[in-house]
Amino acid sequence: MERRRLGRTELNTSVFGYGAGAVGGLMVRGDPADQERAIARAVELGINYIDTAASYGDGASERNLGRVLAALRPDVVIGTKVRLRAVGPAGIAAAVATSLEDSLRRLARDHVDLFQLHNPITAAGGDGTLSPDIVLNEVRDAFERLRQQGKTRFIGITAVGETAALHKVIDSRAFETAQVVYNMLNPTAGSAPPDGMPGQDYGRLLDHTRQADMGVIGIRALAAGALSGSEARHPIAMPSVEPIGSAPTYAADVQRARRFEALLREGHAGSLIEAALRFVIAHPAVTTMLVGTSTLDELEVAARAVAKGPLSAEALARVAAIAAAT
Repeated sequence: MERRRLGRTELNTSVFGYGAGAVGGLMVRGDPADQERAIARAVELGINYIDTAASYGDGASERNLGRVLAALRPDVVIGTKVRLRAVGPAGIAAAVATSLEDSLRRLARDHVDLFQLHNPITAAGGDGTLSPDIVLNEVRDAFERLRQQGKTRFIGITAVGETAALHKVIDSRAFETAQVVYNMLNPTAGSAPPDGMPGQDYGRLLDHTRQADMGVIGIRALAAGALSGSEARHPIAMPSVEPIGSAPTYAADVQRARRFEALLREGHAGSLIEAALRFVIAHPAVTTMLVGTSTLDELEVAARAVAKGPLSAEALARVAAIAAAT
C-alpha cells in the first residue's frame, strides 16, 4: 500500500488509515475476535496508521485496541486524542496530562506516536470549543511537556471549528499534523465551494497545511457513511450521526451523495464508496485517510478501492461539475 510522508514528522504512513472510532463501531462495540481479525487484516493489507481517542466509547476503543495490539504486536503508528471539558486555562496542563496517562494505560503503551487535540477551535472559545490563543499557548505547552517526557512523539489538532480560527492555528506551525474534513460533499478544504453548497467553507485549508508542512489526516471521507448513498446503519455502527461541515442532516447528505452516481454510470468508479475514497486520496496534501468500519467486509471493500489509486483527472473534473450542478 502506498505510503506518504506525514508532514515534517519522520513518519511515513499508509494512505489508508484505520479509524477505530464510534461511527463504524467495530473497535467500540464489536466482538473481540472480530476486532483482532480486523486489525490483523489491516496490517496484512499494509495499513500502518491506527487512530483512536479517549472519547470513543468512553475509552472502549483504546481498551480494545490495547488488548489487540498486545496480542498481535504489529509495527504500526498509533494516534490518540484529548477532548478538554469544562476546564479553565490554569487547569489545562493537568487535564491534558491526565487524559494521556489514562489513554496510555488503556492502550497498554508507554507512549503514542501522535497526540492530538480533539476540541473544535473557535475565535471566542467556550461551550466545548477552544480559542486559538488557548490552543497556541496553554494546550501546546502542555503537549510539549508530554513530548519532552517521552509520552508522545508528535502533536496535532483536529481541524474542526471556525475557519479563520483553524487557519490561525495552522499558520502558526505550532503543531505537526491536522485532521481535516475533506470529501465529495464538502471539498472546500481543497477547492472553492460549489455554488449553493450547504455546510462550512473551510477556505482551502489544505493550502495552509501544505505551507506549514503539516501532515494531513483526512477525516469524514465517507461523510460518516452518507457517501455510500444509503441511510441504513449497521447494528454496531453509531445509530445516528451529526454531519460535520456538510449538510443540516445525515439524510440530506445521503440525497446529495446519490447525485454522484453519475460517476458510476460513466465508468469512473465501481461504487459510490470507491469514488469517495479515491477522491480523497487524489489530493496531494492528504497523507492518510481514515476509514472506520463495522465489519471485516467493509475493510476489504475500502482496501480494494484504495488499491485502485486516486481518481483520474477526468473523474475529478466530473466530481466538480456534478457538485457545481447541485
